[in-house]
Amino acid sequence: MEVMNMTKSGFLPLTVALLVICAAPLLAQDESRWLVARSLIEPTDLRIVWQQNLPLGKSETLDQLHIFGNRLCALTSKNYLSCLNRNDANVIFSSSIAPAGLPVENLQAFQDELITIVGSKLLEISSDLGAEKTSMQITSGVTCPIVRNESFFYIAGSDKRIHVQKAENKVQVFEVAAENDSLITSILAEEDFVIFATEAGNVISIMPDKPVKLWQFDAAGAIVPPIVRGSTSLYFACEDTCVYRIDLSNGELLWKYQTGAILDNSPQIGQRAVYQPIPEVGLTAVRKDSAKLLWELPDGLDLLAEDGDRAFVVTKSGQIVAMDNIKSKKLYSIDIGQPLEYVTNTADAKIYIADAKGRLACLEPIR
Repeated sequence: MEVMNMTKSGFLPLTVALLVICAAPLLAQDESRWLVARSLIEPTDLRIVWQQNLPLGKSETLDQLHIFGNRLCALTSKNYLSCLNRNDANVIFSSSIAPAGLPVENLQAFQDELITIVGSKLLEISSDLGAEKTSMQITSGVTCPIVRNESFFYIAGSDKRIHVQKAENKVQVFEVAAENDSLITSILAEEDFVIFATEAGNVISIMPDKPVKLWQFDAAGAIVPPIVRGSTSLYFACEDTCVYRIDLSNGELLWKYQTGAILDNSPQIGQRAVYQPIPEVGLTAVRKDSAKLLWELPDGLDLLAEDGDRAFVVTKSGQIVAMDNIKSKKLYSIDIGQPLEYVTNTADAKIYIADAKGRLACLEPIR
């Protein structure tokens, strides 16, 4: 009886120990499947909405992420484009859009089309099917993403002119250039106006269907692409070390924020804050209405998303950091442990990140 009692009292701890030992590799294996380990996310108020593992080939990596409306587009190093519903990760299409090795640049969207430059060719792709709709050779070169409105394409050429072509047949109707003949770095096309920026520091608004200038704003350095539209304002970074906000209707200066560094990235525009990457400083947030400094985050790379008065930020080292825009302080951070591919989402609070292996994840705050 004593032997039996000893056996039982010794057997149960041994069984538990064996289960723990056997389960540990399984738990570790399960954790390794996730781009964001559950053990890292549990102490925060974030949750994993979904994870999609893209089927990458040998030596193939995930290179670009883009958001277009409710679509999340992922382009690989071998020019394979996957388009997902960004809310539930359902695949809308997945297909090769160009031979591997051919540069695919400046992916944009207009209504139900994706627009990109493949080599020296303008390519229109159906955003529902992934099939090529039209293509056209670009003979003027391209200095910034090609954009369009309902009626026209606007192509900034290396000849320092915008070539305006009819959307329906690609016939050129006019050209336009800055008066100082400077290189064009960014174009914003709307139905009732077009705005372009230049290497000489000009921001110029013209009529969409004729080369008639509406207004012009001049900064002291090259405009860093792209210029970004808010509801009634334009925001842009400049190589004169300043971030600008100007009136969309007349080009009048509303404020400028001095950063003290030559800027090489454009700002992201949130609900109440403007987020500007600054070399050797990190990511800086200023008030949208007054340009008053809210916070600076060393190693901060870019905005991921906002949730009310909180900003979720990605760092160069691969952390997700939650910042409080009211109290101007860091709330918490999640260390993924590797540099991340990401895309900024200003439509809602969902966060989209990925790694080079093709693990694509969506996170969101728990409400």
